Amino acid sequence: MNDKHDHAHHHDEHCSHGHDESEPHEHGLVEVTIELEDEHIPALDQVAAELTKELKQPWDRGAVVRLALSEFFSKRGMIT
Repeated sequence: MNDKHDHAHHHDEHCSHGHDESEPHEHGLVEVTIELEDEHIPALDQVAAELTKELKQPWDRGAVVRLALSEFFSKRGMIT
């Protein structure tokens, strides 16, 4: 499924938010590449759509992954 709301960056010089790659991204974000199981993609899309509807602001796969990682590390006491 091709997700039009997936904001993955595929570029050489500038990201879609107008930042030069040498500049920090918003909110201290660092661009990384991850590999996921096939079955995770529809689940990410579903949660992104649910959060977009509930919170009335756009959520993409990356935001859902960040939320999941935040919850995981918080439960382990690694972040607050």
